[in-house]
Amino acid sequence: QVQLVESGGGLVQAGGSLHLSCAASGLTFSRYSMGWFRQAPGKERVFVAAISWSGARSYYSDSVKGRFTISRDNAKSTVYLQMNSLKPEDTAVYYCAANSGGVYATSSLYAYWGQGTQVTVSS
Repeated sequence: QVQLVESGGGLVQAGGSLHLSCAASGLTFSRYSMGWFRQAPGKERVFVAAISWSGARSYYSDSVKGRFTISRDNAKSTVYLQMNSLKPEDTAVYYCAANSGGVYATSSLYAYWGQGTQVTVSS
């Protein structure tokens, strides 16, 4: 079955960086667009970034544009999220997701989801 496993979360001070990874198995990774979403306590899950199957196109939410970078390595079936200049408001559980369509910001368009990794940014 399809599995998406996130890693790399943790506790970091404001202004610091984290590098998240999401390893995929059970699907032809190079045929899927990938996305990162996050959910803060008591809030809805929201879009962070997405990347096309080839890596040629990427899309970011306004709140992370210029600070976060999404990338992928199809040979390793892994998608990454480099997070720089972290802020306390970036604190959330971060999820990766896969869809066989395009670069979407809508969570309902993603068929597969990981279990999430916690990111906590202290002020």
